[in-house]
Amino acid sequence: MTRELNVVIEIDSEGYHAATVPEHRGCHTQAKSLDTLKRVREAIELCLEIRGEPEKSTRFIGMQRIWYKH
Repeated sequence: MTRELNVVIEIDSEGYHAATVPEHRGCHTQAKSLDTLKRVREAIELCLEIRGEPEKSTRFIGMQRIWYKH
């Protein structure tokens, strides 16, 4: 069975790419390069193995950047 999951990929201030899977709380990985995509598949497989299928499915709508003063 093929399943579709959302993956959010960000780059931090030290240049690492961090990938998070919102449907699987705690399912994330990081890498210095975009090799993250291979790693995130491995992380998803481990989450599925340990926790099974997620209870909720989300549908990606979009992202928005907000500026603020502090």
